[in-house]
Amino acid sequence: MSDALINGLAGAGGGIIAQIITYPLQTVNARQQTERDLKKEKRKVGTIEQMCQVVKQEGWERLYGGLTPSLVGTAASQGVYYYFYQIFRNKAEIAALQSQKKGIGDGSVGMLSSLVVAALSGCVNVLLTNPIWVVVTRMQTHTKISKKDHSNRLATTAPEETALPVIESLSYGTNHVIQEVYDEAGLLGFWKGVFPTLIMVSNPSIQFMLYETMLKKLKKRRALSKQGNNGVTALEIFLLGALAKLGATVVTYPLLVVKSRLQAKQVTTGDKRHHYKGTLDAILKMIRYEGFAGFYKGMNTKIIQSVLAAAVLFMVKEELVKGVRLLLIKNGINTMKPKPL
Repeated sequence: MSDALINGLAGAGGGIIAQIITYPLQTVNARQQTERDLKKEKRKVGTIEQMCQVVKQEGWERLYGGLTPSLVGTAASQGVYYYFYQIFRNKAEIAALQSQKKGIGDGSVGMLSSLVVAALSGCVNVLLTNPIWVVVTRMQTHTKISKKDHSNRLATTAPEETALPVIESLSYGTNHVIQEVYDEAGLLGFWKGVFPTLIMVSNPSIQFMLYETMLKKLKKRRALSKQGNNGVTALEIFLLGALAKLGATVVTYPLLVVKSRLQAKQVTTGDKRHHYKGTLDAILKMIRYEGFAGFYKGMNTKIIQSVLAAAVLFMVKEELVKGVRLLLIKNGINTMKPKPL
């Protein structure tokens, strides 16, 4: 079994566990990001309070709307990402060793190379898995509105906004969403938001660059202080993953909001301020009608969710990799590692 495959499977397993733990936070965050606050009302509704509102008005199951395709997407995304990350990483390590023979560098992969490796892996991941996340976003942002609430809203809403409340059938499963997206925009509809998402590969790129850099420094410090023992505990991996994700999330959050707006169900009639034709159109309308604050809606929730998810993912993934490698060694099976040419 190759080292890339081990990392791919471990990444998928870690991603699934992290997804299950943090999914209610993801659902609330998706709703916060796609909320159209045209009047710029500063409503102080916290994450916990909003979760309680969803449970009270729509039931517990709505906090897990789209969980099934999300788990599929997480497994696919993490598996694809880690698989290609390890392949590109191996090539970078071989290149570093070759450069060392020529008297260039110390044979280790530098920060820039780590950034490029993560970016390439992210681009492959985005292009292959974007359709899954379009479906997940639709299901997360779908709300159940009763006929009574719909009638009340129509009576108190301005004429230009009467198209906003939409009564959906109680059945809003994966097949329903797939058909809906296809009816709206054909196959290309499944790649909505792909442009800002491709730019968003800078998030995991920054995340992995920070993670690899901190991990490398920690191992060096550990090796010097403990006579060559550079082992890292699960708790330390957890903390390093959390810090790396925090830094990446703060930098790239506005792009995440734009992506969610594009992937959510579009309003094609009524108030055109709610309809986005593309990435640039979404950015310009958000600036015009919501101000720059609109790009940071739900950021507190996202930081909590993403940092927790990343920390769990890194911890579980590293432990799974260690466990599988140990099992293979006991069985006399060697993993394929990069060799200098």
